[in-house]
Amino acid sequence: MRDVTVRPATVDDVTGILGVLDAAALETDADRVRARVECGDAFVAVRDETGVGSDGGTVLGALVLVDREDPGSAEIDAVAVRRRRRGQGIGRGLVAAAADRYDRVVAEFDPKVRPFYESLAFEIEPIDGERDRYRGVSDGTVRQNGG
Repeated sequence: MRDVTVRPATVDDVTGILGVLDAAALETDADRVRARVECGDAFVAVRDETGVGSDGGTVLGALVLVDREDPGSAEIDAVAVRRRRRGQGIGRGLVAAAADRYDRVVAEFDPKVRPFYESLAFEIEPIDGERDRYRGVSDGTVRQNGG
């Protein structure tokens, strides 16, 4: 991630966030994403560009959280990275940013992304009553290196 910075999202990032989530075929609601950005529960990975301040850069990846009942806990609503930038640690950096902010991070996901969450040391179990859905929990620590 030499040329990438992970930081809290700003309102100026909303269009970029929606673009990344849409390209990943994730359900998005612009109002919900904007609300999460405004309350500080969204992160972006941006390309470092010469002369661009902390609110600039191309959005390469995004993570949006939703509140849980426990104030020290958050749930990942969506995380996505531009296809050509996958496998470069950007998703890992986004999840690590969320884990730095909350004591507990929860995600629900399909089998195809289970290896990603396993690589981050999430504790994973099947969701009762839901075929091919899993819940992963991190205690606030995300493994920074693969597998």
